[in-house]
Amino acid sequence: MISSIWVTSCACGAALSASMATAASAQQSDWSYEATIYLFMPETETSLGTPMGTLDGTLSFSDALENLDFAFMGAFSATNGRWLILADYNYTDLSFSNSTSGPASSGLETSFTTQYLSGYLGYRVYEAPTITVDVVGGFRWFSTETEFTLLPGAAPGRTTTADDNWTDPVIGARARVQFSDKWSGSGFVDYGGFRSGSETWQVLLTADYAINDSWLIRGGYRYISFDHEIDGNDFTFDQSGPVLGATYRF
Repeated sequence: MISSIWVTSCACGAALSASMATAASAQQSDWSYEATIYLFMPETETSLGTPMGTLDGTLSFSDALENLDFAFMGAFSATNGRWLILADYNYTDLSFSNSTSGPASSGLETSFTTQYLSGYLGYRVYEAPTITVDVVGGFRWFSTETEFTLLPGAAPGRTTTADDNWTDPVIGARARVQFSDKWSGSGFVDYGGFRSGSETWQVLLTADYAINDSWLIRGGYRYISFDHEIDGNDFTFDQSGPVLGATYRF
């Protein structure tokens, strides 16, 4: 009798374990992921208001390649049914020079290390055979170590720094359109800040080509903007230009 009960218990336990493993496997398989490495090739504009005037630095992408010290850009997404998680990270470290108007200064040297991380939780509000629309909400963290150096001219030189980091809440929407088996397109827009002295927004448009079930290449255009008050001075950082990336789906 004891042996029979033990065998029955083992059988039930094995069946339960198998059932739980199957359920866990099915639940795990509901998730799909995308990991992207991309190159953002923007024109960069940054400025800082000071009591003695506004300092402006502008850098084209071609000049950025010559002055770039280090950069990394990547994105990740996870989808389960109508729910999705999105993340995007950008790190740039470079320095450059601009001419200035008037004899007061012989030029402006700008160096900056910037990082921004965006994270979103989203929900699919519309789904059709060739189009999907998602709404998202989350945050964008921005960190900058920016140094503006006015070179001496008729006036002595001076250096002004903007060193700060902050986090803004953001809301946004994403739409994807399937044109064919290989070609699709996507559009993403968000806006954040919602408080005095801090604002951020971006627009991202891409055309996507599926090489196979696992690999996707993307090309498009991105504009991202930050406006924040640092120590009572208005700091702005804007980047706009083409984007090229490769995505692995699993």
